[in-house]
Amino acid sequence: MDEALRIDEVPPTTPDAQYCLACYFNELQNRFDSGFDAAEATAALDEFLPPRGAFLIVRRSGEPVACGGIKPFESAGYIKRMWVSPGARGLGVGKRLLQALENKARSLGYRTVCLETNKALTEAQQLYRSSGYREVAPFNDEPYANHWFEKRLS
Repeated sequence: MDEALRIDEVPPTTPDAQYCLACYFNELQNRFDSGFDAAEATAALDEFLPPRGAFLIVRRSGEPVACGGIKPFESAGYIKRMWVSPGARGLGVGKRLLQALENKARSLGYRTVCLETNKALTEAQQLYRSSGYREVAPFNDEPYANHWFEKRLS
């Protein structure tokens, strides 16, 4: 990993996590056809806490540039709130974060991970497909989701 990049597990209530989540929610508000209501998304942050969940922050030269969490969903690890700042895109940060989330899922005992994304987030869809995720039937009623994915962890 690039020496300037560091991935840390933190509570989702820390200032760096809150900064990343605010940036992420703002981006969703701007990119989704119907906008995005962050109130419900911020109400469930405790699901990203141990022992069944985790929240990761990526820092580049000490500054938070990406985040993502894993929480339980049935018997799978459910990846949510994955975001990379526009200035860090194209540097492999998303792929590294996704791999770190998968590794964390394994360490938490999950054998499968799942996630969903919106049709507007084409770069996220590309990342998931190129990382071995397969599109599956909807597994929840997430109002902003258009694509659902799953991956078996080896």
